[in-house]
Amino acid sequence: MGLCFSRDNESAAKQRQSKRVAAAGVGSNRWTRIRSSKRDENRIHEQALAAAILFQQQMQNDGAASFDRSTSLRYPSGNSKRNQTFRRSSSSRARSLTDPLLQAHQLVTQGIKADNPETNHFVLVHGGGFGAWCWYKSIALLEEDGYKVTAIDLTGSGIHSFDTNSVKSLHQYVKPLIDFFEELADGEKVILVGHDFGGACISYVMELFHSKVSKAVFTAAAMLVSGQSTLDLFSEKVDSNDLMRQAQAFIYANGNNQPPTAIDFDRAVIKELLFNQSPAKDVALASVSMRSIPFSPVLEKLSLSDTKYGSVRRFYIETQEDNAIPIALQESMINKSPPERLFCLKGADHSPFFSKPQALHKLFVEISNIP
Repeated sequence: MGLCFSRDNESAAKQRQSKRVAAAGVGSNRWTRIRSSKRDENRIHEQALAAAILFQQQMQNDGAASFDRSTSLRYPSGNSKRNQTFRRSSSSRARSLTDPLLQAHQLVTQGIKADNPETNHFVLVHGGGFGAWCWYKSIALLEEDGYKVTAIDLTGSGIHSFDTNSVKSLHQYVKPLIDFFEELADGEKVILVGHDFGGACISYVMELFHSKVSKAVFTAAAMLVSGQSTLDLFSEKVDSNDLMRQAQAFIYANGNNQPPTAIDFDRAVIKELLFNQSPAKDVALASVSMRSIPFSPVLEKLSLSDTKYGSVRRFYIETQEDNAIPIALQESMINKSPPERLFCLKGADHSPFFSKPQALHKLFVEISNIP
């Protein structure tokens, strides 16, 4: 999700130096894990697609779906700085449009540590228009390696039945994520991952629950500074993204003389915008699963403090073939608010969980193992 508007933003941002990982690929760690069979991957995809189609039918037939939970909880089946020059890290894997699961002999695993109570639980937050469904490959891969995974449907997203046009604030939009953290046991920490507009959402929650977040991973995500809104961020590059302007369509649920209530995407343009390197089956899944984006949260400026938000270790994963948040805009965010480390995912579009799931998984695991 990217937004193109003409509005100046003069937000001041602290300039901090950050470290980039020097290795090509995802570091010096070697990997060992036994992959699922292709049959398992296809089964997961078919289940996700069937669930999405069922939800669409329920919405059409009943006007609303009978879901009373906004959080999808997934658990593993087995046991489970500154003042340094940026150095770029990137995935060394060959570029592939499908990025299939690797053969077992291609992965040599050593040192995967999924038993640290502060880094063994991933919480995945989707971007604008997406839902928890978009993480199905990442969920399967992380669980195979012994991690606990929670994928959240934000208000009015995925299978959460709330009307997107009725979301009035960022707090209301991220309420399912807030509920999750309020129920999290004292002393328990998670790795919080945000994609796209989900970056602004996890920033908001990091300010509220900084003591419960061990690391934050911004994946092709909006990484804002205090006093900035997502609208402000994307307004900076309004003239450079004609594709986004063509794709977005405003919804005026309260009448054309009132402000827009949501943003939708033109399905004719969405593949080139969000999934230009992704497999056709995942584009099909997205086409029946994506929902509109509530407009009010996009306008809301964040209030982020150094003592709370700033105390959480941040990591950023760049997507170099991204047409929704172009690399220049990603670099601009990084320069204004440098993370602890920056990783570059070659050949990834705006949806790396589809276009580069294995390479993205490697980065997640590496980040979890950073001491």
